[in-house]
Amino acid sequence: MKTLTILEAGNLVGVVVMIVGMIILGAVFISIIVTFIVKMIYESKDDRKFSKKQFIQTMVICLLVCGLISGYICG
Repeated sequence: MKTLTILEAGNLVGVVVMIVGMIILGAVFISIIVTFIVKMIYESKDDRKFSKKQFIQTMVICLLVCGLISGYICG
């Protein structure tokens, strides 16, 4: 007897898309919060400025870390 995946069970593609979407939105939300915390810490010392490039790089790194964590948990 073959085991069926969620996609083969029929009409559950929407559920899978919703779950993946929630994981992506959660990772984006968490990475934005972490990036703002890093920005506040960086700018609190020695009157430095956090550039847009640094903001994007920090957010991408946080997204990658969130992706690794969620992949480890879900996999």
